Amino acid sequence: MEQEVLLVLLNEYADWESAFLAAGLRTGGRYVPRVVGPTREVVVSIGGFRTLPDYDFQTVPEEYAALVLIGGTGWQSEEAKGVVELVQSARERGKVVAGICNGASFLAAHGFLNDVRHTGNTLEQLKLWGGERYTNEMGYVERQAVADGGMVTANGTGYLEFSRELLLLLEANAPERIESDYAFQKNGLYTA
Repeated sequence: MEQEVLLVLLNEYADWESAFLAAGLRTGGRYVPRVVGPTREVVVSIGGFRTLPDYDFQTVPEEYAALVLIGGTGWQSEEAKGVVELVQSARERGKVVAGICNGASFLAAHGFLNDVRHTGNTLEQLKLWGGERYTNEMGYVERQAVADGGMVTANGTGYLEFSRELLLLLEANAPERIESDYAFQKNGLYTA
């Protein structure tokens, strides 16, 4: 039976940041990506893609494998505040939580990166967004993506690395297959 991986999309989301992840989740046959939006109304990406959410913030199911915050320009908006409770609940229940680009900055802004190694769009941005709530400068790693303590973070240009780290953490496919798919997407090299 496939488990759901919940992708949180806000208006003006970065559509490219979830594409490889969603495909990788489906390839292994263990997971199915589902979209969570502020409401069940269409959310529109930076590129103009219109996506109809499967769930809204109030109807997120109890059972799922991971909660993934896809970046974009909406993470400092009023609608983003509804995600704090979702992340808190996911962490308390031992679910994988991931954030890329401004999704990672949102995690810093609410203290969710204070006990894990992590990355983001720069240490300066995490400090700016996090203010007093971000207390883990020493945990910042200058890399495209970092997985630690059940969390995955990435900067906005690390969407392939983000996908790889999350797929490996979820054991979405054989590690060799995940690495091979990554190498193909990154460098055009396919190894069987």
